[in-house]
Amino acid sequence: DKHGFNKQELIAVFNDAKIQPQIIASMDMPYEKKDWDTYRELFLTPERLQAGLDFWQANKKTLNEAEKRYHVPANIIVAILGVETLYGKHQGNYRVIDALSTLAFNYPKRSPYFTKELTEYLLLCREHSINPNQYSGSYAGAIGKPQFMPSSYRYYAADFKNNPKKDLINDDQAVIASVANYFHKHGWQMNQGVAQPAKVAGRGIQHINTQSKQALYDPSQLARSGVQPLTAAANQPKKVGVIELTTLKGQEYWLAYPNFYVITRYNSSPQYALVVYLLAQHLQRQW
Repeated sequence: DKHGFNKQELIAVFNDAKIQPQIIASMDMPYEKKDWDTYRELFLTPERLQAGLDFWQANKKTLNEAEKRYHVPANIIVAILGVETLYGKHQGNYRVIDALSTLAFNYPKRSPYFTKELTEYLLLCREHSINPNQYSGSYAGAIGKPQFMPSSYRYYAADFKNNPKKDLINDDQAVIASVANYFHKHGWQMNQGVAQPAKVAGRGIQHINTQSKQALYDPSQLARSGVQPLTAAANQPKKVGVIELTTLKGQEYWLAYPNFYVITRYNSSPQYALVVYLLAQHLQRQW
């Protein structure tokens, strides 16, 4: 009723949708629950680095244009695409209608979110004149090389041609513009740092919130708590966060800057954001 869909057409769509129990299992065991050593080794591989350099070379002009228009660095855009889909190689094999229907109707703890994304997906398909059973994606219903959820696809998809139907599956120009637009809209600051290793002395860290979704602390406040950067900070912003990672050798701490938390808007896991940043650093050094 709200969006003016034809009831019989929707019934046909949902009659065709298949509930996939393995999607529920995947939701409950994401990569991000692995320890930091294991997680890092999954993504910081020679294959991913070389594929990133190849993608950067093939799309150098578009990446330069994205930097100028959106003020987001090329190495961050390239790293996101490397971590998400290995530059389009792994875009997901689930039908999006199956993934979103499974999670909307059979995953109670996040049903409201996935019901909203299912609505956004049906609207996206209508806008693109595509049958909802045609898109494939991740087990969570993310689509294309940048793995945008349907709401992000509808709101952040961009290109340099003003094409009303952005193709995030095949069109690298649209993919690059869309990732840059997403980061720009979430507040990326071009010349600020992202993260750096921290050294921790004493027990002051016990009073620091390492689970925060934003940079909360003044650097001098952290220093008084025994938390300092391992090396001199470059372009350190006025507010800083702290993240704690579990490794085989014990706990590892990093200072996280506002740009770090912009990356977590793409995926809320601190491990995800840090591995994107580290891949971006490797790419920049090799470029």
